[in-house]
Amino acid sequence: QVQLVESGGDLVQPGGSLRLSCVASYTIFNFYNMGWYRQAPGKQRELVAEFTDDNSTWYADSVKGRFTISRDGPKNAVYLEMNSLRPEDTAVYYCNAVHKIVRAVVFWGQGTQVTVSS
Repeated sequence: QVQLVESGGDLVQPGGSLRLSCVASYTIFNFYNMGWYRQAPGKQRELVAEFTDDNSTWYADSVKGRFTISRDGPKNAVYLEMNSLRPEDTAVYYCNAVHKIVRAVVFWGQGTQVTVSS
C-alpha cells in the first residue's frame, strides 16, 4: 500500500504561482510512474503532467510551458510548479502513482484545492 499526501493548494490570483507537493509513504520511484491529475467541478478528472516509463515528462497542452513536474528521490516527493495560473486551472489536484509493470495497481492522494480567482 502506498500513501500519497498532497499539499500546497491555495487561493491565488490570475497570473500567480503555486507549488504543489506530494510525499509518498516510502521510496517508490523505481517501481511507480508518478503524475498529477486535476478535476474541476462538473468535469472529468484529467491528467496534467507525469513522468513516463523512460523518466521523461509529459504535459497536457493546456499547461505546457506553465507547469513543471519534478521529483526528489531522497524525500520521496513529487512536485508540480504552476506559473501563470488562469481561472480555468481551478480544480482539485491529485497525485497519482501507477505501477510500472502491473498498470492496474494505482494509488491516489486525497487531493488539494487550487482556486485561481481575483
